[in-house]
Amino acid sequence: MTRSPGRYDLVVARPGVARFDGRRMPCSIGRSGVVDDKREGDGGTPAGAFDLEFGLWRPDRRRAPRGMLPSRAIRSADGWSDDPADPAYNLPVKRPHSHRHERLWRADGCYDLIVPFTANRPPAVSPGRGSALFLHVWRRPRHPTEGCVAFRAADLDWILTRWTRRSRLIISR
Repeated sequence: MTRSPGRYDLVVARPGVARFDGRRMPCSIGRSGVVDDKREGDGGTPAGAFDLEFGLWRPDRRRAPRGMLPSRAIRSADGWSDDPADPAYNLPVKRPHSHRHERLWRADGCYDLIVPFTANRPPAVSPGRGSALFLHVWRRPRHPTEGCVAFRAADLDWILTRWTRRSRLIISR
């Protein structure tokens, strides 16, 4: 039986708004909106209930996130495979990497703090069903993502400090 969303669930219930622990905050989702049938490169944010796995942060730009999730610093050679033909699809990889991948050490600040969520993980349940799906820092207010959920850095920090073992990310249509 699936439980109803609770106070400590991060709920993205309509484009541009999330709620967590009694607080509403702006967020960004994929350019194609929330989708039930996620595909690699479709720009959709997958609908469902997910766990947050761990945090990654840029040590030259910020401190480690506080909270109960394990975390580690991003290094300049870190990447994330987004190639369905790669045996490491939807997993962290070291660059250079022989298959297509995202660079995690980015100039734009979006990945100064990232938190993978369990859409098509771990490892990939179905190659081609979406990869590199993270909570991360937004580019600017409500600017669409490629399928991730993005927040102001301060809001993402606030969420992580209150995250519990029972918390889930719930994305609904």
